[in-house]
Amino acid sequence: MLSGLVFNIQRYSIHDGPGIRTTVFLKGCPLRCGWCHNVEGRDPGPELMFRPERCTGCGACRQVCPRAGENGAPEEPFLDRARCVRCGACAEVCVREARQMIGRWMTVQQTLGELEKDRIFYDDSGGGVTVSGGEPLFQAAFVRQLLDACRAAGIATAVDTCGYGAAEDLVAFAPLTDVFLYDLKSLDDAWHIRHTGVSNQPILRNLRALSAAHRRIWLRIPLIAGGNDCPNHLAAMAEFAASLAGVCQVNLLPHHSLGLGKRESLGKKTHGDPAGPPSVCRLEQAIRIFQDHGVKVSLGG
Repeated sequence: MLSGLVFNIQRYSIHDGPGIRTTVFLKGCPLRCGWCHNVEGRDPGPELMFRPERCTGCGACRQVCPRAGENGAPEEPFLDRARCVRCGACAEVCVREARQMIGRWMTVQQTLGELEKDRIFYDDSGGGVTVSGGEPLFQAAFVRQLLDACRAAGIATAVDTCGYGAAEDLVAFAPLTDVFLYDLKSLDDAWHIRHTGVSNQPILRNLRALSAAHRRIWLRIPLIAGGNDCPNHLAAMAEFAASLAGVCQVNLLPHHSLGLGKRESLGKKTHGDPAGPPSVCRLEQAIRIFQDHGVKVSLGG
């Protein structure tokens, strides 16, 4: 039985597919989107999140750290990320939860056991389980076994993917997945490379292949003010969405800044918010563009 690196199991989620859902967030993502709000899902290994505002300076972390140096007063918040080996010893003794290890290895059966606790919500609302990330294709073998186990247990499934990975893995998810939530940032490859770090060509090819194999794809488009929210940009995506038989709706997701605080807690560089949210006028215009192309569209979701 395979194990996957999980960084969160979020219960009572209402924005990750139909009904009330439990979302499994997996570690590892090949994209580096400037607006990412799940930055703790990027790194493929466990990470230490540190919130200094919670620290009382008790010194317990320094006592158990295998790489603790002699510098600094005992009552000062202690963390030397350059020497940190991510062992998690400090998080285990931190009673204020100022330190938290992000990512734990779980078997398919362990994960399924957690998901089955919420079955009553799935049954009552038409919901189920959503596998997200990070990027599910980054841990494709584990995801496939988890989807298979959910299907055997009678739990509806969804996969939230950026589409960047092996096409054969994505298509293999199709018979085990009720709904795909497929992120599409832009059809402009240069823009995509500049803002996500990768080309959009594999993502578009995989979307076409998935559309031929599956008929319930929700296209999710993050709207970045001054970026991909211009009319020409959106019209191209609306025309593309309308051409795909498997796409049954589009969800427009206004940019927000929830990832900035997480970046700081993980010790990652921050350069300020890369963009603000689109204006109300621009959001209304975006909705009209997709409606004019005959595409079912909603804000959020």
